[in-house]
Amino acid sequence: MVISGRLCNHQPLLKFTAKIFIYCFIKNHKFFQVKSMQKLFFKQAIAVLFITSVAQAQSNDKMDFEKYDPTSTLVVPQHIVTKAKYPFIDVHNHQWGMGSGSLDGLVKDMNDLNMKVMVNLSGGNGSELKQMTDNVKQQYPNRFIIFANIDFDNVGAPGWTEKAVKQLETDVHNGANGLKIFKNLGFSVKDNTGKRVTVDDPRLDAIWETCAELKIPVLIHTADPAPFWQPMDEHNERWLELKTHPERKRSDTNPAPWQTLINEQHNMFKKHPNTTFIAAHFGWYANNLSKLDSLLTALPNVVVEFGAVIAELGRQPKAAKAFFIKYQDRIMFGKDSWVPSEYATYFRVLETEDEYFPYHKKYHAFWRMYGMGLPDDILRKVYYKNALRIIPNIDKSLFPAN
Repeated sequence: MVISGRLCNHQPLLKFTAKIFIYCFIKNHKFFQVKSMQKLFFKQAIAVLFITSVAQAQSNDKMDFEKYDPTSTLVVPQHIVTKAKYPFIDVHNHQWGMGSGSLDGLVKDMNDLNMKVMVNLSGGNGSELKQMTDNVKQQYPNRFIIFANIDFDNVGAPGWTEKAVKQLETDVHNGANGLKIFKNLGFSVKDNTGKRVTVDDPRLDAIWETCAELKIPVLIHTADPAPFWQPMDEHNERWLELKTHPERKRSDTNPAPWQTLINEQHNMFKKHPNTTFIAAHFGWYANNLSKLDSLLTALPNVVVEFGAVIAELGRQPKAAKAFFIKYQDRIMFGKDSWVPSEYATYFRVLETEDEYFPYHKKYHAFWRMYGMGLPDDILRKVYYKNALRIIPNIDKSLFPAN
């Protein structure tokens, strides 16, 4: 009898076979004394049962990393913050369906969080944007700010730059108060010859200069976390995210090295010192605050928001707090994805000094976090004062006078 090396795939059949032979032995063991072949067959059946039992035990011992979530035995003060201490402005949100329908439910959720103003970065352009700004004006004119987006189709065609600038001017006239650049610039945008359009492409210079003239900021997302470009192995902190979201994996040829994309963005910042740029996601340097420190020192026209990187700040509370104190006038609150229950993580990191608490998405951060316990004067700046200064036409009456 041949015993398969892949017992786990045949456990039910093997167990059944072994039990039959054991039963026969118990009832009449003389049956197995008749012939030596039958004795051998019995021994093999016993071996099958033993090995199968061991394999089953090993299988039961296995657990997916995603499922492993032990309850901490650490007893420390906990402060679950579901509503921000001060009214705040979320400068990084996406609401694609704002062009029609009721906004009552959205505003109710905002009120529960103490969010006075939401900046919708997905305004589009042209008639799409106007429909969105019109719907907001009719329902809640002082609760939403809309940013326009550029249509990058056919970059390089005759007159493309002039057309893009004119459309941006029209969009601002129709109610846009900023420009959002998605990561497709640098990733997938190609010109009319099929070549990748770099973030610092000179054919886009007139757009950034127009933003300076119109006194509107540019919030730009370039690249993604650097580990997306690194080998997907046991040393990659983002392994679980890449395993569950394989489409996020990048390489030096898909579409370019990470540092190349980041350098292109920084070069654009340098070329347009009169334009205010908001580097989304802390410019992907929330895990390297000393580097971000040097960039902000060299680029006074750049400010940052921490959408989707609060977990990086929460695992280095001392360094993060020192950074927030130093750059208290250049950091704004941003969340990114609209999941109201997740804001509690942000409030807790910013406001409390809690220790060792989980992030809300394990594939983003499997580590525990700690609160920075920011002082009130800095909280006010991060929550609303900085955004009031940087983004035009926000209703200041919604916020404390001081």
